[in-house]
Amino acid sequence: MGGVWSIITDNLFPGDAKYSVNDIPDMSGKVVLITGGTAGIGKETARVLLTKNAKVWITARDITLGETHTYSAMDLANLNSIKAAAEEFLSQETQLNVLFNNAGVMVPPLDQLTDDGYDLQFGTNVLGHFYFTKLVLPVLLSTAKSAPDGIARVVNTSSNAHWAGALKFETCKDGPARRRNRSFHCMGRARRSGNIIFSAELKRRYGDQGIVSTSLNPGGIRTELTAHVGSFKAVVLNSMMYDVSYGAITQLYAGTVPDGASLNGKYLIPWARVGKPRSDTQDPQLGKELWTWLEEQVGNV
Repeated sequence: MGGVWSIITDNLFPGDAKYSVNDIPDMSGKVVLITGGTAGIGKETARVLLTKNAKVWITARDITLGETHTYSAMDLANLNSIKAAAEEFLSQETQLNVLFNNAGVMVPPLDQLTDDGYDLQFGTNVLGHFYFTKLVLPVLLSTAKSAPDGIARVVNTSSNAHWAGALKFETCKDGPARRRNRSFHCMGRARRSGNIIFSAELKRRYGDQGIVSTSLNPGGIRTELTAHVGSFKAVVLNSMMYDVSYGAITQLYAGTVPDGASLNGKYLIPWARVGKPRSDTQDPQLGKELWTWLEEQVGNV
């Protein structure tokens, strides 16, 4: 019942926003990277941060969509593409203050896989972001060491779909187990739980070195993510959802609030509040198991 209530209240009735664009401090001298910044919440996040004088990098599959950002082509559904994008970024930057792991897909058809054979949503949202974070972690750590506040931030976008069920590793890559579990698992269980579990484990491993890791539910927002739910469902869902400007609030809060260190390991909910995720997503043993499994998947890239 708690999960159902969370889905209803957090997405449809989150109350008044306690943080706004006007509360964001000047970001001059800060380097920010946003995955999936050409549309939806990522694009809005980039727009706002540019008005605050941040240097904004965006990764996207289509680099022709760039405007005033610095772009790097990256397909999160292809591990080699992720590696190339990270190498490009690291060849040009020695600083990264905030990494927004924002990009994602939602409930794609079951037959859609990543180029490496993983469930498309899990491979994109969880495995892809894990690998990119792993590759840019050295510059995050060095930035934290030299920053006046002693931190660098990793903001992981998830959703309250994680309440639907627990993580099952055997369904993350294509095979019989994944296809048997399509009715529930493919609606977002491991895909969204994985972001929160990874975020908590990142804090455990690197929090004492200045890495501030948060995960969040941005809320019920009208974006292109409803592309795979069907036209009628999309119309119904969008009629109940909020403008994309609201969707950026919680991750902008996580990435810019001056007392960022106090949020380390937290799960945030609309609008810019600390929430409570499923208890199993905070289990250190599960976090260790997921981290180990993800490391094994990218070990030979």
